[in-house]
Amino acid sequence: MPEETCAECGKRLFHENEDTLKIEIAIHKKFCRKKEGETHSYMHRDPQHMETFDPERENDSKGKPILRK
Repeated sequence: MPEETCAECGKRLFHENEDTLKIEIAIHKKFCRKKEGETHSYMHRDPQHMETFDPERENDSKGKPILRK
């Protein structure tokens, strides 16, 4: 099975289809954390701004919050 290990973070990427593996590698290069344990988030929030960005969709149809705070 074809595989590759990221030199920056050490993640092992593998897939039985080599074309799919190449796509996974390309995506990983864009979102690689560089160091183990760093955040996975591509977007970063200001700690002072933790309110929901879309207040209309903050709760589901029953009024329960969708995301945990």
